[in-house]
Amino acid sequence: MTPPTDFNDRMLSLGLARVSEAAALASARLIGRGDEKAADQAAVNAMRDQLNKLDIKGVVVIGEGERDEAPMLYIGEEVGTGNGPAVDIALDPLEGTTLTAKDMPNALTVIAMGPRGSMLHAPDVYMEKLAIGPGFRAGVVTLDMTPAERVSALAAAKGCSTQDITVCVLERPRHEEMIAELRSTGCAIRLITDGDVAGVIHCAEPEVTGIDMYMGSGGAPEGVLAAAALKCMGGQIFGRLVFRNDDERDRAKKAGITNLNHVYTRDDMVTGDVIFAATGVTDGSILPGIKREVKHLTAETILMRSKTGSVRRMTYRNPKA
Repeated sequence: MTPPTDFNDRMLSLGLARVSEAAALASARLIGRGDEKAADQAAVNAMRDQLNKLDIKGVVVIGEGERDEAPMLYIGEEVGTGNGPAVDIALDPLEGTTLTAKDMPNALTVIAMGPRGSMLHAPDVYMEKLAIGPGFRAGVVTLDMTPAERVSALAAAKGCSTQDITVCVLERPRHEEMIAELRSTGCAIRLITDGDVAGVIHCAEPEVTGIDMYMGSGGAPEGVLAAAALKCMGGQIFGRLVFRNDDERDRAKKAGITNLNHVYTRDDMVTGDVIFAATGVTDGSILPGIKREVKHLTAETILMRSKTGSVRRMTYRNPKA
């Protein structure tokens, strides 16, 4: 029987969940051990092994860096059996290596898949990001607004006070001025130490997470992963690349980006249907972490499809080796 060559997201989704689960389970033994590199490598190895079992012609477009910088799952690496549909893959085998090493909340394994050519090949530079959840008109907030204006605009759209808005921000020195301006509006700020993919995903379920908006600069590749999640869950994300030097500008040009000031929307970053999976490594507000029992490890995965808007939460109980 000839394998299908179209992007059969329904059939591929469970396989993608297995990829995410395998990476999380592999990194579980390194939670709290203080070794970021070992935790990341364990997740990479497991994710790569599972990807190569899928009947796909996959290319990693968002990965662990360029080929000379990463031994596995580098940008441009081909994965899968070579049979089946041609797909783009965006991944972060361990989003929150520091969180894992220190046993801090919200470490995840994350992966997204779409038809070939459907994902932005974002260079490894910073991206200014702004995200809100579903149910708002297009452009209710924009990157051209000041941080305070964004809070006021979202509060008006929600029919509430700015004091009822909570903004998620990555805690970094570069965000100190923005945080001070946000404080002036009376809004609440939830600072996170790492993991801005999870930070953006928080916006999609404000009634669960308590987060209304995400803003700040972080890695551009993570912006594409976050856009894939919001493509499934609903919500808006805007991103603009930030360059610190000519080398980073050259990196963007080599990735095929001609307008260095372009503001990317969610649908610019992910143009077609996508499937997205994430598994909790440490406990967080999106997913519980790996649970160690006497004879088993238990993982929880969230699996989403943009075509149907479906969101599944799956628990996987795996006997210890």
